Amino acid sequence: MATIQVDARGMACPGPISALTKAYRKAKNGDVIEVLATDPGFKPDVQAWISRTGNELVELKEEGGVIKAVIKVTAKK
Repeated sequence: MATIQVDARGMACPGPISALTKAYRKAKNGDVIEVLATDPGFKPDVQAWISRTGNELVELKEEGGVIKAVIKVTAKK
């Protein structure tokens, strides 16, 4: 199990989701992807991505203008 860090701070939509998708392609089931983003659109985007891909959203919080999403990869075939 690996933890993959994705720093998407400063990226505008769709940058953070593109960075997440790129990391997801390299991930394996059981891996954890942590994404940091400052684009407010990332929050609904990541929730839609989770619904679409069937992976597990472990944590989604916003602190000081930075959104942190922790995703457990569970849907890789």
